[in-house]
Amino acid sequence: MSPSVDDLVVRARRRITRTRPEDLAGVVSAGGLVVDIRPAAQRAEEGDLPGALVIERNVLEWRLDPDGSHRVPEATGFDRPVVVVCSEGYASSLAAESLTDLGYRAAGDLAGGYRAWSAWRHTRG
Repeated sequence: MSPSVDDLVVRARRRITRTRPEDLAGVVSAGGLVVDIRPAAQRAEEGDLPGALVIERNVLEWRLDPDGSHRVPEATGFDRPVVVVCSEGYASSLAAESLTDLGYRAAGDLAGGYRAWSAWRHTRG
């Protein structure tokens, strides 16, 4: 019997680090990279995440492979912490697990995704 997508998310979350919205700025200040994988239409509807590098999901591994010919300059090595952000924190868990498989030692995602971060931000002020 094949696992369900929910099973895959549970498995992924056992292997990655989940960052709470209130801890995201600390990850960045410590040199971590925040990557927003939401499609353009979703970013337009929900809003941008300040300071995040936008890499849509379909090219994530190519852009973040430090040894790849299609990498972004921010992909400096497998030791750099990476926090992947999607809308609600499900696709980002699967994407962060893929980065772990690629070789990242500290790949994770934002718990609750952009929507949780936005809600947290609005409670602050």
